[in-house]
Amino acid sequence: MNRHPFLEGSRECPSIGLWLGLANPYTAELCATIGFGWVLIDSEHAPNTLQTVVSQLQAIAATPATPVVRPPTSQPEAIKRYLDIGAHTLLLPMVDGPEQATAAVAAARYPPEGTRGVGSALARASGWGQDTEYLSTANNRTFVIAQIESPQAVASIDDIAAVDGIDAIFIGLSDLAATMGHLGEPTHVDVLAAFRYVAQRAHRAGKPVGTLAGSEQLAEVARVAGCQFIAVGTDVGLLARGGAQLLSTHRRTNRPVQPAAY
Repeated sequence: MNRHPFLEGSRECPSIGLWLGLANPYTAELCATIGFGWVLIDSEHAPNTLQTVVSQLQAIAATPATPVVRPPTSQPEAIKRYLDIGAHTLLLPMVDGPEQATAAVAAARYPPEGTRGVGSALARASGWGQDTEYLSTANNRTFVIAQIESPQAVASIDDIAAVDGIDAIFIGLSDLAATMGHLGEPTHVDVLAAFRYVAQRAHRAGKPVGTLAGSEQLAEVARVAGCQFIAVGTDVGLLARGGAQLLSTHRRTNRPVQPAAY
């Protein structure tokens, strides 16, 4: 398993991150300068393209924050393209079993360790060929995080965590709640029991664990469960809640600000 400073947070002092869904390099750079240890560029649910992800990676590169990218799928075609544009750490959605985890790791590694296609001379990742050591070092500079979001994945957590090349486990509480029959209820007792179980089994396998906590309650649950990296909000949520609070102040009303479930 590769080691990554972003994944080295402790249970007592987890690495705190922010989700980026605005698909804009200017806001991405702003958020990355605040002091978060990591920021995640979301291409699964946000309106990102390869071009908008590149521009955000370029903007974040000038900040201390570690960028993480979530591709729209865990298919090899997506993994290859996001690595080539310079993403080093991928959060792969909907990893339901060890076979899928193994295939994802293979897609992220050059032969003989994997099956990643070689196009580095055209890629930002290698400095368009100027990094002459890229091909020999890329496998050790690439990090794969498996996202657990279904009862099948929960049942298979031991086998998923055991896959060589899965560097960490991320528990997607919103989708896990939905697939368990509790849509919009990430704090449901059964969902949180599954969350704690996955965290325990991943830790037993020596894999760091993280999540996105849409509320202070969930963030505390994540800390107690020993998560080493926790996203505590989104850029969309910051803008929406901040705007609502500002409007409420100046209208002298008490418009409620809804907590984000995601």
